[in-house]
Amino acid sequence: MKRVPMRSTALAVAACCLAGEAEAQSSVTVYGRINTALEYSNATTATDGTHLGGTGRLTNNRSVFGLRGEEDLGGTLKAIWQIESNFSLDTGQGQIAGRNDRVGLQGKAGTFFMGHWQTPYTEATAGYDPYYPTTAGYMALIGNGSTSSSDNVQDTSSFDRRQKNIIVYKTPSLAGFSAAAAWGINEEKLTVPRNPGLYSFSAGYDNGPLNVALAYEIHQNYQVKGRNDDAMKAGVSYRFPTDTTVALLYERLHYRTATGDLTRNGYYTSLVQKLGPGSLKIGFALASNGAGNATETVGFFRSGPDTGATQITVGYDYPLSKRTTLFAYYSRIDNKKNAVYDFAINELGVSAGADPQTFALGMRHFF
Repeated sequence: MKRVPMRSTALAVAACCLAGEAEAQSSVTVYGRINTALEYSNATTATDGTHLGGTGRLTNNRSVFGLRGEEDLGGTLKAIWQIESNFSLDTGQGQIAGRNDRVGLQGKAGTFFMGHWQTPYTEATAGYDPYYPTTAGYMALIGNGSTSSSDNVQDTSSFDRRQKNIIVYKTPSLAGFSAAAAWGINEEKLTVPRNPGLYSFSAGYDNGPLNVALAYEIHQNYQVKGRNDDAMKAGVSYRFPTDTTVALLYERLHYRTATGDLTRNGYYTSLVQKLGPGSLKIGFALASNGAGNATETVGFFRSGPDTGATQITVGYDYPLSKRTTLFAYYSRIDNKKNAVYDFAINELGVSAGADPQTFALGMRHFF
């Protein structure tokens, strides 16, 4: 009898195990986005006379590597999962499961999952901004900054956020209508005395060229015990037959701090026009002066005169293939003399009254 080497037997057993796992797993997808740019950035002289000067830099625009899959459980029900990691192409740094991660169920009644995920408020209008998520993204003025990952105490200002310890339910789409709700569980009650929590909601209509979005979010006890912050926004996007897409957005933020109330209105519009082989992309955001009697600066804004700002971004995307694109853009934030708005991703660190700006040449690849 011919002797079978022990190593070959072990390999055969391992192959059988892997084959069994593959049969049980309906599908596994490897995906990702590599997005980086060479930028030249500077800021004009601030109200107090400081000037950052100009600098060249290689910036990462939230590149990702992920795995996701699903398993049929019978009928229309299936188990779903995702593990998404961030990495910085410019520095070599990264974190496993640092982005959208979940495990849950999906069926005719909708999708329910638990994990670490962007809130419904954030997801509702992210597609309205052709520069999301880059240095030029609208999060500088809309949402009051952006936090890639936070719980109920790490970042208490941003409404554009990925939330830790979150439970999400999304309805199925019915004739284009859908909704979502999420709870950022109050785990921090054990570490801080104010029992902070997050509740996020969205509703929308997406059918053909028209998209309409409504969103509302509550930050319970974020600034101080017994007082809640909230935000609401409404937007519409329409794609015309001329390969022109226009989006409009209104947002109102309301913080309740230890010294009083702080509110602000924000507006955003974008235009994406097919031009030659690529697309011309324009974004414009306006933040009004902060209002209210609160004395604190929350995120990028405060109350009082000359605390508003505008942001304009103009650029062009040139596709090399369906998955690879070269892009260029110029973005500038114009702060009034008491305003401190900065880029939400790849901040410069400006003082009041300074006007940060950047010119970028980059490349984006999906796999």
